[in-house]
Amino acid sequence: MQIELIDTFLDLCETQSFNQTAERLGITQSTVSGRIKTLERIVGVRLFLRSRSGTALTTEGLRFEPHARSLRHDWVTALNAARDTAMTGVTIRIGLQHDLVGLEIKRLIGRLRDILPDTAFLFEADYSGQICADLVSGQQDIAVLYSPIIQPDLHFETLGEVHYVMVSSESDSLEEIDKQSYILANYSASFAHAHAALLPEFRHVSLSIGQNAAMVDLLTSLSGSAYVLAHSAQALVASGICQIVQDAPAISQPVFVGMNVRNRHRAAYRKLTRALHDQYGAETSAPRVRTKASHV
Repeated sequence: MQIELIDTFLDLCETQSFNQTAERLGITQSTVSGRIKTLERIVGVRLFLRSRSGTALTTEGLRFEPHARSLRHDWVTALNAARDTAMTGVTIRIGLQHDLVGLEIKRLIGRLRDILPDTAFLFEADYSGQICADLVSGQQDIAVLYSPIIQPDLHFETLGEVHYVMVSSESDSLEEIDKQSYILANYSASFAHAHAALLPEFRHVSLSIGQNAAMVDLLTSLSGSAYVLAHSAQALVASGICQIVQDAPAISQPVFVGMNVRNRHRAAYRKLTRALHDQYGAETSAPRVRTKASHV
């Protein structure tokens, strides 16, 4: 069976539109229709019903969908295994939320090598939406992310949380922060909701950044105020670029691990999950970031 048939079927399950699936896959609508007809002929049942109100799965299509997801996952896993001929042992592909790349990743790599010494690790940094898509397709095996997208193929667990604090090149008092130079952080949906609830007066600004490293670079090159990860705040304070805004609340960001549901009970994945709990579970209390005048 051509894997393109499965990819087209699964995309159509999501969009429920032949036209939208054609646009997303970069093919014509007639090609989408042809692939679905071919797949229906192979499995021997009708998978979709088309009407003026849209496209919907038949009962047989609903039964076929989870198996189609498994087929695609197995196909990508097989491709990855075949392409790992230059490496010894097994390769595990790990998706990592952008902001977590600089958070003691050396310690994490050392821990993973200790528990799975015959395994090669491939880290890929991205945002949560793409990470979840890669987990579903099998492009990644396990991931650490901020915003899980619940899907029948995926299993998520809470690891712990990281903390963001407000720093400023202008003042250490929230009342004196210039809203015109405030840079709104948009690290995740949960962060955005917490920020809006805690600081509604800072919602409407002219500049927003969605990555901690980019925010640090911007604060370093320009004056202003923004939320950054606690360890980045410490570095900015130590370098004399910024100071902690003392009365601004810290914002906690939950961290999750995600994987295909079929892997959740496998020994190697349980070892990986325990290591990730050790890595991110310690970040549970509110951070203490030293100010310039602090001697503790």
